[in-house]
Amino acid sequence: MATDTSAALQEELLRRARARATGRSTTPAPAAARAAGPAPLTHAQRRMWLMERLGQNGAQYSVPFATRLHGPLDVAALGSALTELVRRHEILRTRYGRDGEEPYQETLPAPEAVTVQVVESPGDGNHLLTEEARRPFDLAADTIPRALVLRHGPEDHTILLTFHHIAIDGASLETVADELAALYEAAVNGRPCELPEPPQYADFARREHTDAARLDDGLAHWTRRLAGATPPRLPRPATPPADAAEHPAATRTTELGEQVLPALRELGRERRATVFTVGLAAAFAALHRLTGELDLVIGCAATHREGQAMRGLVGLCVNTLPVRVDLSGDPTFATLVERVRDALLEAQQHREVPFDLILERLGAAARGDDGTALVRVTSDVVGEPTALKLPGLEARAVEVGVGEAKFDLTFGLLDEDTPASLVQYGRAALDEETGLALAASFAELLTAVAGNPHLALSRLPGRLAQPRTAAGHPAEARLRAHPEIADAHVPDPAGGPLLAYAVLRRTGGPSPAQLRAHLRGVLGRELVPAAVTLLDEMPRTADGTVDAGRLPTGPRPALPKSPHLEAVTEAFAGLLGQRPGPDDDFFALGGHSLAAVQLAERLRSALTLPLIGLDIMQTRTPRAIAALLDAREAERATATACAATTARPRRAREGTVLVTGGTGGVGAFVLRELAAQGRPVLALARPESAHLVGGDGIEVIEGDLGDLDSLRAAVASADAVIHAACTFTRPEVDVAAMEAMVDAWRGGPFVFVSSVDAYGQPVSGQVAEESSSHAPLSAYGQAKLDCERLLLKAAGTQGRGGASAVRSPIVWGPHDRLRDQLRWGATGLLYQAALAGRPISLPAAGSGGHDWYGAAWVHAAALARAVTACLDAPVHGVANAVSGHVSWSDLTAELVTLLGSDSAVTFDDEVHRDLDHRWHYRADRLATALRPAAGEDLHAVLASMIKGMEA
Repeated sequence: MATDTSAALQEELLRRARARATGRSTTPAPAAARAAGPAPLTHAQRRMWLMERLGQNGAQYSVPFATRLHGPLDVAALGSALTELVRRHEILRTRYGRDGEEPYQETLPAPEAVTVQVVESPGDGNHLLTEEARRPFDLAADTIPRALVLRHGPEDHTILLTFHHIAIDGASLETVADELAALYEAAVNGRPCELPEPPQYADFARREHTDAARLDDGLAHWTRRLAGATPPRLPRPATPPADAAEHPAATRTTELGEQVLPALRELGRERRATVFTVGLAAAFAALHRLTGELDLVIGCAATHREGQAMRGLVGLCVNTLPVRVDLSGDPTFATLVERVRDALLEAQQHREVPFDLILERLGAAARGDDGTALVRVTSDVVGEPTALKLPGLEARAVEVGVGEAKFDLTFGLLDEDTPASLVQYGRAALDEETGLALAASFAELLTAVAGNPHLALSRLPGRLAQPRTAAGHPAEARLRAHPEIADAHVPDPAGGPLLAYAVLRRTGGPSPAQLRAHLRGVLGRELVPAAVTLLDEMPRTADGTVDAGRLPTGPRPALPKSPHLEAVTEAFAGLLGQRPGPDDDFFALGGHSLAAVQLAERLRSALTLPLIGLDIMQTRTPRAIAALLDAREAERATATACAATTARPRRAREGTVLVTGGTGGVGAFVLRELAAQGRPVLALARPESAHLVGGDGIEVIEGDLGDLDSLRAAVASADAVIHAACTFTRPEVDVAAMEAMVDAWRGGPFVFVSSVDAYGQPVSGQVAEESSSHAPLSAYGQAKLDCERLLLKAAGTQGRGGASAVRSPIVWGPHDRLRDQLRWGATGLLYQAALAGRPISLPAAGSGGHDWYGAAWVHAAALARAVTACLDAPVHGVANAVSGHVSWSDLTAELVTLLGSDSAVTFDDEVHRDLDHRWHYRADRLATALRPAAGEDLHAVLASMIKGMEA
């Protein structure tokens, strides 16, 4: 016994001596017995092993871990620390073999030393890092990490450790970094490192294999949840690029504004969701815009790391969660976040089921040759990258790209010092043009929903493909689902307008207009047919298919080509970077509101015809825009012919009033009021819009807010000014225009039509005239405030007259431009919901500490009276023009009544961002002019506006 004891003591002393030499822990291995011999592969490992067998290993499963270090680096201590790390974690010294067709993993003896290669690199050495990271592993030999040190200077190095993904995941890198730092410090100081022995991955693999039977319930859930799911149909290039083999993937990052991520976090907080969930919702929205599909599956990473027993485990413990979401009904982005949140929570409840096992259960229909066909698209939020922080050195993580992608398409949010969006794609899955456009539109989408999460899916940036399902066009599916419809058909437009045909179940059912209104409420505008035709029965052939030749009017004749179609098509191509077909949708091609303004400006300048951004957003296709331009050219020709026989009167007396914005909603009512008063008027209009303005006493003068010389000349030629024009979307243009006009103003009164948005968000619910502004102000409100300050500062100087800044709220009236209030914003939100019969949720009194929610409004005619009254009696400051205030509940009741809607209205404590209006504005100075005339009450003006919408 004494001999045995002495031998054991000598062995322990020898072990401790070796530990001192390498910085190894002196803590003995746990006493609990562990299974010996080969272990099975986990399901996650099997996928990568299969890749190598298929010859598809390449570099996509290399995990490069690089850090730039400044300070004195001890390379020998780094080698000792790395050697001890590999000893501690068996997975880092494991080979992968197979017994017949069954793979296994086998732990190899710990190496005496892990080699650290040192290379002199005066530059950054990025090419050396990439070359090393792309060097493949031989899984049958070992997966020992490779170490490369680039020496840039005496105290400037880059360390690259390259692992294989079969042995490590992202969470493992944190453990590796922490342990290497501790082991390095111990080696530098020549003392042992007291780290506890870690759990081993082979034991985890054995447990997963043994517990497979407990996954039956989870597998049954996933089989039901993913039944019928198919991979998204990405617009793959017809032929992959010639260099796809050498550069198989591309990664595009786009910086985001500093307020985007905070806004997305706030949205998540409001919807009880994490920023990861919000980012995943953005990925679903972007994928829908790319493919047009409404039933989508996106994968996200989950982990099997649970409990104290797995703390410190190095290995591959990730799982892919297939998240399936229904995007039908054109939901707002905020609603989509809720759908994604619920789907993700459901998926996480069954995250223990390996994804590869799910694929096996679903069968060949859900699996491609690479084993991951169902999940071709993933999403993630990436934080600050892990760095190897060695004591005594300054560390900075270095990104090393291997040029390959694990999935066809990945969306990401980079939550770093400089927040950014990320789109990574395989170049065999997307061509460069589509990839670049997708990266740009994804960043635009994130920015858009950060600013307004209540944008509908159809209004988000991105190219929307026309979806088709087995049941036909989405409009056809919606019509068939209508309880009053017995049969429906929406044929392929084949270059013409989108048309629908329906058969009613009973006489006296919904009209075509009502059916289109129903479709507008549940589908994106690009999916709503131009007309719905009611039939007694659907013509069908002997085999039951619809006989298109027997539909009303038979085959559609080719539409005559507009003389403006080519110009519109070229403008689309120049702005959006792709040449559209005649019926391609502006928003589907990646257009957005600012691009609509830019497109209108291009066409207006090239064709000298009136066109604004709202025209683009409402007509949307090259053919429709060209038809609108045709009509306006005909109007101009008619007006020109009339002008040739009836000369317009010239200014004959003093007191001529210059009016800007005469073709807009407010300006049109101002011109009408001035004409009724018999005042001579100069109406500023663009050359292409001049024919739209006319009447007794009105002389048109050409000019534009962007043409500062024309503005100065117009102001100099008038005795008074009413400035009602506004770009709405370009505040810098509005402010520059006001500067030019004030500079040319030398006499008479000046009235500026401003907005209550200039008040910002006052603390009190009661807002007196000329109250101070309170942040935050919108860009539109700030521009109005800046223009007011320019005007009021100049008033009364150098012979100038009095100035009036008339702040108006929402303007209502029977005019096409004013009817946009029923399309956008808070009133548009309520109108569209009531029109479609959707449930309407309103903020309850007391929500957020406020007793009332609603909006101030003014009738356009009353506003015109108030504005013209300031010509004779300037207010010499700020005045409010308010006809009244309406609560959201009262407005909703009016809309439901006028539309005959069956929308259910509820009240809760959550305040929709668009409905967060709670201020009453005093209107004392102009009260007399604002007294309502007949037909200017709330009910009458809403009825007239809605009637115009239906027409």
